Amino acid sequence: MNLTLVRRYRGLAMTTSLALVVALALTASSTPQPVQESFATNSPTGPMELPDEWMTAQRMSDGSRDLSVAKYEKARGEAHQLDLRTRLLYRHLAQKKWNFFGPSNIGGRVVDIALDPKVPDQLFIAAASGGVWKSDDAGATFETAWPDGWTQSMGAVAMTSDGVLFAGTGEAQPGGGSITFGGDGIYRSKDRGKTWRHVGLKDSHAIGRFAIDPSNQKRIFAAASGNLFVPGGQRGVYLSDNGGDSWKQVLAPPNATTGATEVVIDPTNPQRVYAAMWDHLREPHQRTYGGPGSSLWRSDDGGRTWARMTNGLPTDADQGRWGIAVAPNNPQRLYAYVGTALGPFRAFYRSDDGGDTWAQTPVTAAQASQSTFSWWFGKLFVDPGDADHVFLTGVNLMRSTNGAQSFSSVSGVHADQHTMRWDPKTPGRVYLGNDGGFYRSEANGASGWVKATYEPYTQFYTVDVAQTDPVLKVGGAQDNGCNRGYNGVGGPWNAIGCGDGLQVIIHPEASNIVFGCSQYGSCYRSENSGGTPRQTIGTGQTTSQRRNWLTPLQFDPSDPNVMYYAGNIVNRSTDNGRTWTPISPDLTGGGPNDPSGYPWGTITTIAAAPTDGNTLYVGTDDGKLWWTDDLGQNWHQVDPGQLPGTWVTRVAVNPADENIAYATFSGFRSGSDRPHVMMTRDGGRTWKDIGRGLPDAPVNFVVPTADGLLLVGTDVGVFMSAWNGGEWAALGTNLPQAAVMYLRYHEPTRQLTAATFGRGVHDLTVPRCPAASTKLPPKPTGVGVVGVLASCRLG
Repeated sequence: MNLTLVRRYRGLAMTTSLALVVALALTASSTPQPVQESFATNSPTGPMELPDEWMTAQRMSDGSRDLSVAKYEKARGEAHQLDLRTRLLYRHLAQKKWNFFGPSNIGGRVVDIALDPKVPDQLFIAAASGGVWKSDDAGATFETAWPDGWTQSMGAVAMTSDGVLFAGTGEAQPGGGSITFGGDGIYRSKDRGKTWRHVGLKDSHAIGRFAIDPSNQKRIFAAASGNLFVPGGQRGVYLSDNGGDSWKQVLAPPNATTGATEVVIDPTNPQRVYAAMWDHLREPHQRTYGGPGSSLWRSDDGGRTWARMTNGLPTDADQGRWGIAVAPNNPQRLYAYVGTALGPFRAFYRSDDGGDTWAQTPVTAAQASQSTFSWWFGKLFVDPGDADHVFLTGVNLMRSTNGAQSFSSVSGVHADQHTMRWDPKTPGRVYLGNDGGFYRSEANGASGWVKATYEPYTQFYTVDVAQTDPVLKVGGAQDNGCNRGYNGVGGPWNAIGCGDGLQVIIHPEASNIVFGCSQYGSCYRSENSGGTPRQTIGTGQTTSQRRNWLTPLQFDPSDPNVMYYAGNIVNRSTDNGRTWTPISPDLTGGGPNDPSGYPWGTITTIAAAPTDGNTLYVGTDDGKLWWTDDLGQNWHQVDPGQLPGTWVTRVAVNPADENIAYATFSGFRSGSDRPHVMMTRDGGRTWKDIGRGLPDAPVNFVVPTADGLLLVGTDVGVFMSAWNGGEWAALGTNLPQAAVMYLRYHEPTRQLTAATFGRGVHDLTVPRCPAASTKLPPKPTGVGVVGVLASCRLG
């Protein structure tokens, strides 16, 4: 039988009663089937889409069941062609440069580490959506070792004894702390990251791990996890016998939804190789993160043949992601653990005979470390000098000194652990990568963890700039909270609360007043630049039955004391966020009772007109647009036939005319005519597509400027047009290819700030384009769009 259950809020443990239901249902099943999770239930405070549901659902809201690498390759190719066209036609736009503002001290998810065997204190890391980075000071600081213009999604790195570096693109973690973008195979560098060459497995989508034969550095294994969204493709364990020049599959998955996440070599007997396979599939409103394909395997002939290990291990379908490790100083000692197909920790195992037999060990502390998302981790690491000293990844870093008979939590590091490496050149030195970045311990991992001081690969959802001084910035980061950058370019940022950092905004007239929001609209108001004391606002003070993961919170540009907050109902404050009043009905068509089965139903964006405080525009996650010109006394829905029906990422009103507004949409067109950018010139009554010529990629933000320009941020870059679209140009040529989630334009200085998901915050000065009209007419004048962009100048 299929068991469809709802995964609750991230971090909430499965209750005893739910565990019993799961156990009984699995027992009653006569034929093992994958266990599935659906997302059709909402909590009292908001829909249960996790961050990966928030980001993934937007991009699949066009009905697609696939966020394939091919779509992003196509979009990046279109962005590259638009960049080349900009260089040719609009030289001044191409010369604009993006400058990295920060932060350098926050970090972001690190998923793998490779040590340079020849250069002391030199190492390489894979940042989840930030590329490959190099450190030559034992992980204190990092510099990029990956092209900015390539995919930034990473899954694994490894280096041979003669210094050849391999990078596997695409993250094997399938979301849970954020969307995880796919990759396009394996790359090789023979000059320590200065130059790279693609060497294979283009259709692997995600590489979970490399293993290099210590007796023959030309023999390299790769664990290919496969496309999270589409069965098939290049999955399983692959082997190169020629240093990466070519690859052959040596362990095929048992079904089309299973891929390899781990491959480990016995260091004393390289003919013995172990692998972990994981059965998983992500669909628009459901994920199957376990099933009969999840399993552990062993080869005793160098990968030519394989046998599944079952003696003492489970063989039913309730298996999620496996982790496996070999003790380097006693390779007969193996450790393994697995989660349930729903996500919580299931069991920990140990073998003392090289995997011939396995015995389950106590799991109390280890179980707690996994929370409800064991599939986010799936890694074990053993001290090279002590087979009893083992580390288990989880929310906390768990450590055992007695061969996994008991575990204790290691303090001093950020949550959500992903990778560890011991430095053979420095006894007692261990490196760690987690959702908070990179750490080093000189006490064999037991204590004394020190965080890197320069690691500029933070995943941002939002950014805001003080109107009084554009050097003052705040932003919300994935699993790294709300942050304040008030120390100038390159200066350290400070944490100012929140869980995951979502909407963070600065009062337009007083930069000491900062609002910060965690997931589902749990927000605060601070008069100390984000510091304490903080007044709680949001879920308890406003009216809504459902709230989006990124609940919109915005100032009215015509009156900084007026603010708007929206769940599925718009709320308004006239006293700067202290008290709130609902001013709309439910503007969505979703929710748990929606006959269409749409699981969410929340407002995603709201904008007030700068020239008329009575005019508001609202967009929703179920593709609806609304407008009111009487401050919510009457709300008017835009005819759905005019719209693409996909997730509305942003609405914005022209600074000079309340009747001119813009809306941007996520999803891919997928060969259809669905627009990404739309415009109204009659106050919301009719809308037209003005985004033709943009790359076919989700558009996440739109900014109309007072002097007639239109700026958009997308998953593949930032682009510019005149006020009515039609002709688009790339804005700047050196922005890393991480998704641009949010834009903030500072009109007095023309500074545009971009928040990227994996490469931090960047600034650029928007050019002046004299041909752009400063008073936008109700329809285009005789000045062509090409003429507008051609008139742009650097100054």
